[in-house]
Amino acid sequence: MHAFHGVDHAVLSVTDLDRSEEFYWGVLGFLPVMDFGYGRILMDRKTGFSLGIVKHEGAHGGAFTELTTGLDHLGLAAESRDELVEWEEVFRAKNVEFTPIRDMELAYHLNFRDPDDIALELSAPNDRYKAALEALRSDISDAEVWDAAGQFFPAEMVARRDR
Repeated sequence: MHAFHGVDHAVLSVTDLDRSEEFYWGVLGFLPVMDFGYGRILMDRKTGFSLGIVKHEGAHGGAFTELTTGLDHLGLAAESRDELVEWEEVFRAKNVEFTPIRDMELAYHLNFRDPDDIALELSAPNDRYKAALEALRSDISDAEVWDAAGQFFPAEMVARRDR
């Protein structure tokens, strides 16, 4: 049976490779691994997640907006709310604008933007979502997943689908 094994990489179109590399390496810790001239690959050594940055010849340029169809934001995983507090300190020290941590239904969110205004988020699951993920990731049917989700979240939030 075919399977989806997770996200391998993401590639972002940028206006300035050097400026973007400095942000993703200098602020977020992505190690530059390869340089193709028109693009670069950076890697998070802990997770192996690779991030490509590409400057397309003839690109339209301009600031990113999540209001255009396509990417809304790139979400990066954090372990805990305390870790997000540490990230706020890093952002302050490196003059990165961010919105204060938001406590949401499923997780804690820390939103910020890269030099091209690409929307980024560090997210840490709250206890309720951690428990739900553990239950939902088990070897059960789709219907059982929806039933389990209904135990953790309001019924109107559960996306039941008939096929």
